Amino acid sequence: MNRVPLDDIALDQIFRRARSQNKWKPTPLPDGALENLYDILKWGPTSANCCPARFLFIVTPEGKERLRPTLAPGNVDKCMTAPAVALIAQDNKFYDKLPELMPHNPSAREWFTADPQLADSTAFRNSSLQGAYFIIAARALGLDCGPLSGFDREKIDAEFFGGTNQTINFICSIGVGEPDGIFDRSPRMQFGQACQIV
Repeated sequence: MNRVPLDDIALDQIFRRARSQNKWKPTPLPDGALENLYDILKWGPTSANCCPARFLFIVTPEGKERLRPTLAPGNVDKCMTAPAVALIAQDNKFYDKLPELMPHNPSAREWFTADPQLADSTAFRNSSLQGAYFIIAARALGLDCGPLSGFDREKIDAEFFGGTNQTINFICSIGVGEPDGIFDRSPRMQFGQACQIV
């Protein structure tokens, strides 16, 4: 495959002009959008191809009402009015899938069953990576995102992941954002402030 830099239009859509959304238009997601979104983000790399992220999409009024009491007050409207809300979770026993995901190394599962601390950090780090791929893939598909972390973790885990090995990492609403809902853009650090070359 010949690789070429993305043009400015694509880079603006994914990064430079993309904004975290607070208000949503009542535009429904296109048919198959959630499946298409996952089919793109799943190709992002994770360590040992562990793929610990799990995605629970809330699209119904009933599902959103279950979510409502778990949210910080300032995040209620951001989620209730979105066409879809993704609960991006981590499977804390992701390693049970490694025989399928890493068949060339039959002992990979034991790396994590033998070291619970390694398993915990791997699940969190790599589900966070996959959450970032989720945002990039959604923006690449022309959708807006509203990632947030203002919620009661224990309530979400009990309501949506009870009886499973999954726990919430963060939430991301998706749809078509209302331009009047965004704030003035906050500054970012310059290269010399955030980066070193050694």
